[in-house]
Amino acid sequence: MNFQEKFRFCPSCGSARFVAHDFKSKRCADCGFTFYMNAAAAVVALIENERGELLVARRAEEPARGTLDLIGGFVDAGETLEEALRREVEEETGVRLEAGAVLGMAFSLPNVYLFSGLEVQTTDAFFRVRLRSDVALRAHDDVAACWWARPEDLRLEDFGLASIRRGVERACGGSMRRNEF
Repeated sequence: MNFQEKFRFCPSCGSARFVAHDFKSKRCADCGFTFYMNAAAAVVALIENERGELLVARRAEEPARGTLDLIGGFVDAGETLEEALRREVEEETGVRLEAGAVLGMAFSLPNVYLFSGLEVQTTDAFFRVRLRSDVALRAHDDVAACWWARPEDLRLEDFGLASIRRGVERACGGSMRRNEF
């Protein structure tokens, strides 16, 4: 469900005359309050080791529970993209990124993330990160497991979130296996 359907009453005055203003906003016909549903910021870590392997995770929670994912999540208010990336990596793997581990942002992609029955529009910023293969990984938070994988051993269709699938394909390109059906 998108926010136009979910938010039926004005959050300012409670009026039921809270109507679509355009594709990304609603306006109250009684008090004039306008609400814009802008994209939420999210970060994704494309973590590679010295052998060219990619750190992948198995999702522990919905949406797409049980599918493959990359480390990442939403940016908190008052946090930079880089701070959010470091926090998410530590929360989900137990690894504190050292200086120089984050190589920079590679690209960004739009996404729709279903959360609490609401389609949340996000902009996912993909960062390149370098870690040694012998770093101690411990799955935490909303990650059931994480491990190093060669891109050629991964299948795009095993990644449950559309933007992650597109991001992995963009980052790994032709080294990914395709569905053999």
